[in-house]
Amino acid sequence: MIIAGGKLITNDKDNNFYENGAVVIEDNVIKEVGPYDDIIKKYPDKEVVDAKGKLIMPGLICAHSHIYSTYARGMSVSKPTDNFIHVLENQWWALDKSLTLEDVRLNGLVTYMESVSNGVTTLIDHHAGPNAIEGSLFTLADAAKDVGIRTSLCYEVSDRDGLEKRDLGIAENINWIKEAQRRDDMASGLFGIHASFTVSDETLEKSSQAMEGLYDGYHVHIAEGLDDQWITLEKYGKRVVERLEGFGIFSRNTLAVHNVHINPIEISILKHHDTMAIFNPESNMNNAVGAPPVLDFLDKGLLVGIGTDAYTNDMFESMKVSNILMSHESADPTKGFSETLHLQFKNNPLIMERYLKRPVGRIEIGAYADIILLDYDPVTPLNANNWGGHVLFGLSGKCVSDTVINGKFVMKDREILGVDRALIHAKSRERAKEIWKNL
Repeated sequence: MIIAGGKLITNDKDNNFYENGAVVIEDNVIKEVGPYDDIIKKYPDKEVVDAKGKLIMPGLICAHSHIYSTYARGMSVSKPTDNFIHVLENQWWALDKSLTLEDVRLNGLVTYMESVSNGVTTLIDHHAGPNAIEGSLFTLADAAKDVGIRTSLCYEVSDRDGLEKRDLGIAENINWIKEAQRRDDMASGLFGIHASFTVSDETLEKSSQAMEGLYDGYHVHIAEGLDDQWITLEKYGKRVVERLEGFGIFSRNTLAVHNVHINPIEISILKHHDTMAIFNPESNMNNAVGAPPVLDFLDKGLLVGIGTDAYTNDMFESMKVSNILMSHESADPTKGFSETLHLQFKNNPLIMERYLKRPVGRIEIGAYADIILLDYDPVTPLNANNWGGHVLFGLSGKCVSDTVINGKFVMKDREILGVDRALIHAKSRERAKEIWKNL
């Protein structure tokens, strides 16, 4: 098909922009991009989907999330959440213990639907649920397939629920990575580790051994709170990044998430291994853990992406906060704007290139056809030089009307295709009520 008849942001290497553009899709890949008149004349027999003047742009990428937190919206907990450890113990670890595989399925469907509704076409998730480990990643993959979204999955290995659960977590990661390697690029796998302070040397050694000859891609939280550094130093005499490096955790396929409390030596270690760092601005502010030195990461040449940590499923929202948080932390109003756009529109696509056979996050020949249409009538000129300003100050996920992933519409006119959103939401509300009783 051809999607045509709107302002077209390509985000390609030349920043091509078309006032009235068209995208030719063949199977699941972009075949050609260009001006409306040229494309329509060249492909007279192809089906044309009229964009009706909407904004056409690449689908967004969320580089870190937690689907298991879905039931938390509106939830109250009876125990203290007055510091980071208490937030983990009394909120998130209490919630994930309550999940069954059916909850995992519902959480996946809800998060994926909401992501698609907000223009997110690729989501990297870090799953937890110690009482429903076996088959959990396969269940999430099935939910992603039902909705039609592109996803990367891992299970959070930790010692906090005992060694039997730890071993089940290791096995789930390995089983899923093997399965994902046999599948297409709609689903991929990493090896999930919670954080240094919740895994022993034995666990890290077992995880590293399980990955030998298979893959070198991990997904791990790094010094999100100061407690991670303090406990790691007290128990092991090393800082978080130095300790994990000794077990071969870092490589160009590893996602190091948060990195709020790391020092210049640790930054250098991540850079040495070409490891990717993920910034989650809203979550860091919400948990009051501080803000990572993202500007330093960029200056040192780290590949820094942006995620949500499940605070939201709207990457437009996350980008807005990224911009102002960097300005605030640096006390420099010139910082944050271009850096945020760089994280989402340059770096997140580069991160996914390490895992996929074709590009995403760009509308260019040979890329996967992951495209969104937005109802947006700009009140000021929108062009190749200023579309980033419209992204940060004009757009939101609620503007997204249509979402194409892998060459197929998964949402049209705000209606999710292929699944019954109202029924899924109703089931999710019922399960959430039951789970809240125990929290």
